[in-house]
Amino acid sequence: MRAATDFVRAHLRDPVVGQTLRSTAAATIAYVVALWLSSEPAPLTAPLTALLVVQVTLYSTLTTGIRRVNAVVAGVLIASAFSLWVGLSWWSLGLIILLSLVVGYMVRVSEFVPEVAISAMLVLGVTRVADTAWDRVLETLIGAVVGLLFNVVFVPPVWVTSAGDSIEDLARRMRLLLLDIGEELSTPTTVATAAARLHEARRLDDDVADVDEALRQAEDSLRLNPRVREGLLNRVVLRTGLDTLEICAVVLRVLARTMTDLAKEHGDEGLFPRETTGRALEELLAHVADALVDFAVLVTTQVSADAQEAEERLARGLEDAAASRERAAALLLAGVRGDPRDWQLQGALLTEIDRILAELDPEHRSRRLMEELDRRVQQEREKFPRVAAARQWLGQRRRTRAGTTTHGDGA
Repeated sequence: MRAATDFVRAHLRDPVVGQTLRSTAAATIAYVVALWLSSEPAPLTAPLTALLVVQVTLYSTLTTGIRRVNAVVAGVLIASAFSLWVGLSWWSLGLIILLSLVVGYMVRVSEFVPEVAISAMLVLGVTRVADTAWDRVLETLIGAVVGLLFNVVFVPPVWVTSAGDSIEDLARRMRLLLLDIGEELSTPTTVATAAARLHEARRLDDDVADVDEALRQAEDSLRLNPRVREGLLNRVVLRTGLDTLEICAVVLRVLARTMTDLAKEHGDEGLFPRETTGRALEELLAHVADALVDFAVLVTTQVSADAQEAEERLARGLEDAAASRERAAALLLAGVRGDPRDWQLQGALLTEIDRILAELDPEHRSRRLMEELDRRVQQEREKFPRVAAARQWLGQRRRTRAGTTTHGDGA
């Protein structure tokens, strides 16, 4: 029983499952309301509109819902007008599609232009009676209002957890790849094996794109959400964290490219002496791999105590990586002095590792986080100057009241 309960809870956190349940509930409610208010025996336009309006986040509902409503209403009106004069035939269908697309661009519904034609075709298909035109408009408005109110009353959940899990999964995949590369630094590595690692590194681009999509959804769930107090800060923390991992993924791809070039130079020989340089580099990459996961955990941690622990763990990991880096650099320098043929590739390898460590540095992250926060705040001020002025006025009033209270207590 407990296993079944945990299974249900885990899947309820999935945005796809949540969206499916919410859309079903909203469409059903819209249909019931339309049965009560409309004279149509089967007012299917209402649940259709509710399905189109209800989004996985409140922000997307409010921002795209209006455009969706315009698209659906435009399509219903076009279909209703057609039902006054013509029936449904191949030429009338083509004409209504053409007219709907043109009207969609005229009413500026952006990406929902096809929904004008879709709504018109659906309405024309279910009815060709002119007397039901206003009923269809009423049903559309019912579905739109129910869809909007549903997400306002039942605020969608914040999808930060799923986005955080995606970020941590990306870091773990990068960790495994770094560990594999580290093991091959001290063993005979064929060009085919090194090329396979390069292919894995290139596939990280697809993983980053998937995480970016999950993060966009999480960012939308934080906007205009009454459950969230510091939505901007949370969005910036997650976004800058993903940006850092994306840069590390690019550097990791370059590192894999360097590995492939080294394998071409050495053939079936080991890339580095196993007991000295190879072991030192393997240890270094292991520390870097663990630091990547620690960084992802720090980015996605919400509780302050856990965040402090994650930050301390990352700091210790970076210290261990820095010490390993110095040992590996000394061994690489000694090896280059004895055999300088690969000095450029070996130097590039060390440089790429340094770049990853620099990106994970807490000071670098804090500086980047503050810069991004300042940029976002400035953008919001320029985009919504009146809202920014109102917030500033409220902040001044709160500070004034706080000062007055403190002065009064002191007196």
